[in-house]
Amino acid sequence: MDILLDITEPGQSPLPHENTPQSRKRVVGIDLGTTFSLVAAITIDGTPLCIPDEAGIQAIPSVVHYGPKGSVLVGWPARERLVQHPESTIASVKRYMGRGVEEIRNRSGALPHALEAGEGGMVRILAGEVKVSPVEVSAEILKLLKQRAEEALGGKLQGAVITVPAYFDDAQRQATKDAARVAGLEVLRLLNEPTAAALAYGLDKGHEGLYAIYDLGGGTFDISLLKLEKGLFQVMATGGDSALGGDDLDQWIVERLLTRMGIADPDPTLIQSCRKLARELKERLSSEETVSFDLPGATPPNQPETLTREAFEQGIRDLAWRTIPICRRVLKDAGVAPEALQGVVLVGGSTRVPLVRRMVAEFFAREPLVDLDPDQVVALGAAHQAEALSGNTPSEMLLLDVTPLSLGIETMGDLVEKLVPRNTPIPTARAQEFTTFKDGQTAMAVHVVQGERELASQCRSLARFELRGIPPMTAGAARIRVTYQVDADGLLTVSAREETTGVEQSIAVKPSYGLTDDEIADMLRDAMRHGESDMRARLLNEARVEANRVLAAAEAALREDGDLLNEAETQQVKGVMVTLWETTQGDSAERINEQVSRMDLQTRFFAQRRMDRSLQKAMTGRKVDDFA
Repeated sequence: MDILLDITEPGQSPLPHENTPQSRKRVVGIDLGTTFSLVAAITIDGTPLCIPDEAGIQAIPSVVHYGPKGSVLVGWPARERLVQHPESTIASVKRYMGRGVEEIRNRSGALPHALEAGEGGMVRILAGEVKVSPVEVSAEILKLLKQRAEEALGGKLQGAVITVPAYFDDAQRQATKDAARVAGLEVLRLLNEPTAAALAYGLDKGHEGLYAIYDLGGGTFDISLLKLEKGLFQVMATGGDSALGGDDLDQWIVERLLTRMGIADPDPTLIQSCRKLARELKERLSSEETVSFDLPGATPPNQPETLTREAFEQGIRDLAWRTIPICRRVLKDAGVAPEALQGVVLVGGSTRVPLVRRMVAEFFAREPLVDLDPDQVVALGAAHQAEALSGNTPSEMLLLDVTPLSLGIETMGDLVEKLVPRNTPIPTARAQEFTTFKDGQTAMAVHVVQGERELASQCRSLARFELRGIPPMTAGAARIRVTYQVDADGLLTVSAREETTGVEQSIAVKPSYGLTDDEIADMLRDAMRHGESDMRARLLNEARVEANRVLAAAEAALREDGDLLNEAETQQVKGVMVTLWETTQGDSAERINEQVSRMDLQTRFFAQRRMDRSLQKAMTGRKVDDFA
């Protein structure tokens, strides 16, 4: 019998698995993030919990590496290759979702990958030997989260709530749903990230009033105003910027590093090295006033560089300030003042930056709520919603979300007639009558757009179709009723009907940059056809990663404490290392794992001597090597 992964901590109830009632559905909440992604479920006693890996780590980096012969690594193993293999390793793909090539280039700094336009305008990323869409990259991340959840819960998932930024438009939402389909996930609902965060805080349990959810993640910013009143959980207004986040704060440091090195045209490897260092410096500056570091590629002897929190905050002040006018507009849309709020919840790792917290506290005139881990809160809230939608937990709460952007139709003169204004509660249906422009007109073009601009050419084009079969009439005599229906995921269906004849045409809006049904079907068939070989390749790659980690640790140990061994013992350790390295050149994951275990047994005496030395140093008060 397979042993299920125990993901509980001492004192916590286990997650539901095969010994629970058959009526209980296996459902999860997924935070598909720009920098990190998580999957969460509800324990038997009703507690939400992010599901960790075997090492107890809940988050996985949202990074995918495409290796030779079709091999794919996701998460931590992929992140390890980000610097040395930037051309075949993709990070922050969420910022590419639902975007065209020019849009990405205009919004991003130097890119480590070449981009090209695929069919329908969807961007294709050149990653080593393959060309992949953001949907396919995101699907790889979702597959890993799905696998982790199914191992922990003891069976196939029956549904997932996946979170998206509140300000994701229709194209980005559809791309997220497409990625879930490719990963083999049934989407119970797409849930706005700020709404998920509010659910995690339990604002639906006895709390009433107005709350602001300020969400600054790795790639996006959202602000939502929620009203809680007698079981009604309503999003009053939402706003944001889907191209503003922690990556932009990192970019300021990256540009400073490149300037300091005098490099105007960096190669992809240097870009990723700078980005990795920038993230580390940003995180350190949240708790330190000054940090010292070496420039990428610097060789000793060299003078360490320094960066102060004051200089960092001065450099990113304009970026952080961009969130405040958006907050002000959301409050204005809802017709409330900051002092009318009962609380402000911070979400997203970038809210740990002290300058961000000060700006939020100053604008809302109160200290924000930071009780829960801002990195986990979205996934935990999504798990709550998944549990409610599955029927596992009775819920009397009514959750009403809103449309982030207006949905309209192009009329003559490139004008936009808004049928569904932004911040309209969803699901919703809105209809309006239109007429013909010319005598004898027998067809009408319907152009669906999204945005707040007044001209159709200035808004995002979502779909076009034609209503044919209109009887010839004088201009203005025909009555064409156009209906927009938005479901709970924020996805749109449009229909047009000529009232006198009943001629009707409808379309489920498939935005530009999405995948066609045929493309998704092909991907699913490929996944089934190559499932066994893909799993073998995955196991082989995982075994090689572990073996290389063990070899690197052994090399470091010999450099630091090789004097603990005599010549014969040194040769013994080196010999088993050579054997392990040679085994990694083969294609058997089982042999590699066996050799890793054999090396552990044959070098255990060395590890014991190193531990004894460390204890002796500690007892005598001398500095202990962090890696001893």
